[in-house]
Amino acid sequence: MSARTIVIDHGSAFLKAGLSGWNEPQLVLPSVVNYIPCRENPGPSYARRRVSLGIDIGRPDTFSYPVQRGRVINWEGVEHIWSFILEKHRMEHGEFPVIVTESPLKGPVDRQKTLEIMFELLDVPSVLLADQLEMSLYSSGLLTGVVVDSGCGLTRVQPFHLGRPLRPGTKTLEFAGQDLSAYLFRSLFKEDHDRHNLFQLDTVTSIQMRKCYVPQSLGEELGFSQGLPSGADESNSYHLPDGTTVELTSMQRLAPEMFFSPQVFDLQGPSLSQATMESIEACEASLRPLLTSHVVPCGGNTLYPGFTTRLSQLLESHFSPTKASVFAGSNRHFSVWLGASVVAHLSTYKSEWLTKEEYDESFRM
Repeated sequence: MSARTIVIDHGSAFLKAGLSGWNEPQLVLPSVVNYIPCRENPGPSYARRRVSLGIDIGRPDTFSYPVQRGRVINWEGVEHIWSFILEKHRMEHGEFPVIVTESPLKGPVDRQKTLEIMFELLDVPSVLLADQLEMSLYSSGLLTGVVVDSGCGLTRVQPFHLGRPLRPGTKTLEFAGQDLSAYLFRSLFKEDHDRHNLFQLDTVTSIQMRKCYVPQSLGEELGFSQGLPSGADESNSYHLPDGTTVELTSMQRLAPEMFFSPQVFDLQGPSLSQATMESIEACEASLRPLLTSHVVPCGGNTLYPGFTTRLSQLLESHFSPTKASVFAGSNRHFSVWLGASVVAHLSTYKSEWLTKEEYDESFRM
């Protein structure tokens, strides 16, 4: 394809975009839009409201996420974000073909809508729709392995052999990062929790990034914490932006345990580790040792300290004596984008691209 391609990976929490050939996206935006009544149309429920990116500090209750649980629920918001991305790149670099990564949950109607926006509204020259989990596999340099993706909205497991998905092993769990955030909102702010409260939102986000981790054994970790005198562990203290200090409970700091013990947090199973085991076992017996030795975690939740070690230990124990190997790259929260950046330059994908002319001939009535 072109020497350069614009790659757009639109997740439930963040959109990653940039020109192919780089090791990471040049632009990372929260996947958030807000709606504010126009001066000409002041009614908040009126169809013609002004849409803009991000959170309006003056009206924090007006923002929403156009993509939830891997599904687009607000195409107008998605179009607005994509339009901003393409206009910015065109001003700096000119016209380029576009790769849009898509969730495996998207159906034909979603794909048709994506092409309609890209070709008819944004006037791009050609488009490639790329499977997110397949792109993550390629970012690791592998063609065979098990992709374990856990982002904001979904946790998904997909085994591949020679670049082709092994459908019997497909697993999708309807719990992910937003459920961890919801738990912290409820436990920290009780009945006053409000996900549109910017102070609470900042507090929860900071705690997730700075204090949360995955224990190697939940029982041992809780037993150790309970044996310490009150105030002995300074790592439990978190200083809020307003200067006050909050003492975090052990379970608040161990919130990422929900990916390995969802029942402890009143979530439906199976756990992420169990889903990975079941995914591998659903494949042909001859492929299982190879798949077990090529596990590729990706997505923001896999960055929690202790996550990949815990996953590796559980897989090692379950599939012994087969050695379990977890490929934990440092850029695994960008792995979908990075894989698409690689695919943009592969001639083997030439037939997968759709040009504007082909779209006009085949799709437009």
